Amino acid sequence: MAKTLMLLPGDGIGPEVMVETRKIIEWANTRGADIKIKEGLVGGASYDAFGKPLSDETLKLCRECDAVLLGAVGGPKWNNVDYAVRPEAGLLRLRKELDLFANLRPAIVFDALIDASTLKPEIVKGLDILIVRELTGGVYFGEPRGIEDLGNGERRGFNTQTYTSSEIKRVGRVAFELARKRRGKVTSCEKANVMESGKLWREEITALHAEYKDVQLEHMYADNCAMQLLRNPSQFDVIVTDNLFGDILSDEAAMLTGSLGMLPSAALGAPGSPGLYEPVHGSAPDIAGQGKANPLATILSFAMCLRYSLGQPALADAIEEAVRSVLDKGTRTSDIMAKGSREVSTSQMGDALIAELKTAQAKAA
Repeated sequence: MAKTLMLLPGDGIGPEVMVETRKIIEWANTRGADIKIKEGLVGGASYDAFGKPLSDETLKLCRECDAVLLGAVGGPKWNNVDYAVRPEAGLLRLRKELDLFANLRPAIVFDALIDASTLKPEIVKGLDILIVRELTGGVYFGEPRGIEDLGNGERRGFNTQTYTSSEIKRVGRVAFELARKRRGKVTSCEKANVMESGKLWREEITALHAEYKDVQLEHMYADNCAMQLLRNPSQFDVIVTDNLFGDILSDEAAMLTGSLGMLPSAALGAPGSPGLYEPVHGSAPDIAGQGKANPLATILSFAMCLRYSLGQPALADAIEEAVRSVLDKGTRTSDIMAKGSREVSTSQMGDALIAELKTAQAKAA
């Protein structure tokens, strides 16, 4: 059955990397994926066209699709526009309106890029961690919040960390289900020793574990997790945590790989609702239009889309293996260059990946 994918190229290098991802989508369709494409504007591109970073019409189209693939948003061009209509506001609205509560951030070390990590090769070799971050609750959205004047030149800033049982359970369920398809271990991170919200988090995750006895569960304080990610990251499989800690821990885990620009991400909602897939890197306006952008993070985001929203896990595996093979052969964009590697442009990297996919297909025939 046909699936519909909404493409939102966005700003900066977003359109360039999306062009290369389209090549991979076309390849997937030759392998039976049957993906129909729609395209819209988001971020600064949407602001320039409509005066808002996400139009109601584009949002409506996103809701009607099976998944959304986004390039990047933002850039200095829009630094002086009102906060409510900044390019990033379009992305935040999209996450909120689609109720995308579970952010999936993989941290994978490709053997060919192992020397790019700041950690010793023996520490990060073979690393494959998936962080599941709660995305719509916690201190970023809790009320009350604000800055108040206390008088005598003194001010107070305050935010509220709050979670309900249902918010914790739904993201915990995502983590347990994913762990079942991986190595069968979930590490739940909070600060139950000093925070009531952390205590509730631990209690609810523990109770939920009764439905997933085939998955190993361990609890870890978030600060200890930050230390363990540097000390012994291979102990982790799936990490599930709240919005604030997930924001911090996922960035730390990403840098274990040595290349933030290589990493994909996903934001998932309720079953049957469209997921949002996007590279972790930003819009990189300093290199936009120069053919230097690395398209692999967006292409790997599409692979996640195939796996989690479009029902094509075998094609996702094929794309990820092709990326690994291309890197092993020394093909690099400028951001991941190493001694002895061959530097290629954005479009050449896309072409190299297509060639690798076709070679692997021919060998398997």
